[in-house]
Amino acid sequence: MISVRNLEKYFQTGPMKTFVLRTIDLDVEEGAFITVMGPSGSGKTTLLSILGMLDGEWIGEYNFLDHRVHLMKPKDRMNLNKLYIGFVFQQYHLLDSLTIYENLEIPLSYRNIKHSKRAGMVADILDRFQIVGKKDLYPSQLSGGQQQQVAVARAIIANPKLILADEPTGNLHSSQGKEVMDLLKKLNDEGTTIVQVTHNEKWAAYGNRIINLFDGWIVDEPHR
Repeated sequence: MISVRNLEKYFQTGPMKTFVLRTIDLDVEEGAFITVMGPSGSGKTTLLSILGMLDGEWIGEYNFLDHRVHLMKPKDRMNLNKLYIGFVFQQYHLLDSLTIYENLEIPLSYRNIKHSKRAGMVADILDRFQIVGKKDLYPSQLSGGQQQQVAVARAIIANPKLILADEPTGNLHSSQGKEVMDLLKKLNDEGTTIVQVTHNEKWAAYGNRIINLFDGWIVDEPHR
């Protein structure tokens, strides 16, 4: 599904280059569940942003499905993102001016799904997450744990081929975190490819492969 070669990202300050990612080679097979680990500042979130096509300022080659992402225009990359990728962020990124129902409906509008079908899909996901009673509330009216549940629901509502999760349980209690991880594992068992960033070794073990980053490099073992 994903093939990355010689991927690098840096910031230029005068004559100095500060590298965030260095010579990344990575293959992700369809159906994999990969965990990216490493200390703060190692490049984990940056890598996830590039894989999700939110960041286009990098060099190297990136192939996603049959698309040569490194040769695509920003608009075409974003369309690819909307069609195939679901995101779960630690900070939720729900739209405060929209109700929970409207937040969940947004990814469906990107995929040109008819309005009548959207209503059924939103109803199903509300029921699956047991948040039907909150559909007319706004994010600010929910607890942090509830907002993250909505964020996960939004990420999976359109059945994306790839889910990118950046510390998806970071703001949740352990029991809520386990619910989210069990759900991601179930989705993976059903065929969804998942790449998650986490510091939690327990949640990392849900995946079938761990990639360690240190100072922007992929390393065999994390530095101590």
